[in-house]
Amino acid sequence: QVHVVESGGGLVQPGGSLRLSCAASGIIFGLYAMGWYRQAPGKQRELVARITSGYSTNYADSVKGRFTVSRDNAKNTMYLQMDSLKPEDTAVYYCNTFQSTLPWGQGTQVTVSS
Repeated sequence: QVHVVESGGGLVQPGGSLRLSCAASGIIFGLYAMGWYRQAPGKQRELVARITSGYSTNYADSVKGRFTVSRDNAKNTMYLQMDSLKPEDTAVYYCNTFQSTLPWGQGTQVTVSS
């Protein structure tokens, strides 16, 4: 069965760090460009980071220089290292293929607050 499971979220103070994980199953993971998305309350879901099958990466301007996306194809897993977190990074974080072709998972909540 095709699905993704996000984990690693939590409550962190401004300036802190978190590392999110996305475990995918049911697909040949290494063939897909993957993306991290987030949705804050009252806002649309947005793409924050992308990593291609060739390990090229792209970031939204709002997270550039603070977030790092990586992948381990042997483990069918993608990661998002988030540093220097800001309150405006508070959102539910999701993963999917870059084309959003998989069923959306439950996401993982990230809350940045003092």
